[in-house]
Amino acid sequence: MSRSPELRTRVEALEAASAHQDRVIAELSDAVAAQWSRIDLLTREVLRLREEMQALSQTVAPDKAPPHY
Repeated sequence: MSRSPELRTRVEALEAASAHQDRVIAELSDAVAAQWSRIDLLTREVLRLREEMQALSQTVAPDKAPPHY
């Protein structure tokens, strides 16, 4: 029975470590979800800008020498 308090202390330490890890994992999961949301938003914005640039390049006159030449 002399190991019982030591064992109890070790189990409590493991439970505390496990709870801490659970909290950290949940925080990391939330951070990753937020980052993916931001990545999706930025990807859509890049695609929109690419389409806009392509549309503009089609409306711009062909390559001409600038007026100062």
